[in-house]
Amino acid sequence: MVNLNELTLNLIAAIVILVVGLIIGRFLSNLTKKVLQELELDRILKEQVRVKVPLTQLITNLIKYIVYFIAILAALNQLGLKSFILNAILTIVIIILVVLMILSLKDFVPNLVAGLFLYQKRNINPGDMIQVNNIEGEVLHVTLFETKIKTRSNEIVYVPNSVLTKSIVIKKKKSK
Repeated sequence: MVNLNELTLNLIAAIVILVVGLIIGRFLSNLTKKVLQELELDRILKEQVRVKVPLTQLITNLIKYIVYFIAILAALNQLGLKSFILNAILTIVIIILVVLMILSLKDFVPNLVAGLFLYQKRNINPGDMIQVNNIEGEVLHVTLFETKIKTRSNEIVYVPNSVLTKSIVIKKKKSK
C-alpha cells in the first residue's frame, strides 16, 4: 500500500510541476513580449536592418516552449521516467539552438562592429563619393549594419559594413 501512496504523491507532484511550468512559461513569455515591445525591436529591425521578421514573437515563443519543455522533463523526472534518452534529446535540442543562434549571428556581429567602427572614425559620410570593390557611387546613408550607395546609373546598392572595413575603399572628389 505504501508503494501506491508514493506513486499517487509522485503523480500529483508531476501534475503540479506541469501546471507551474505552464504558468511560468506563459508569464515569462508575456513579460519578454512587453519588454521587447517597449524596446521596439521589430520596428528597429525593420528600419535599421530592413529585416521584416517578427523577432519579438519568435523570441517570446522560444522562451515559452523552452520553459514548457523543462517543465515536462521535471514532471517526467518526478515520475521516475527520466532516462538517458530524455537527456540525449535535451542535449540535441540545446545544440541545435546554439548552432542556429551562431549561424544567425555570423553576419550580424561583424557588420555591427564594422558599423560602430565607421561611426567612430567618421571617414565615410553621406554625400561622399566612394568606390569599393566594383561599386562606385554616392553614399546616401550609413547605418550600423550597412551603407546605402547610389551608383551613377541610379541604382541603390546596400553594402554590408564589414565589406567596407575589409576592402580597399577609394574616396573620390565630389562631382559638381
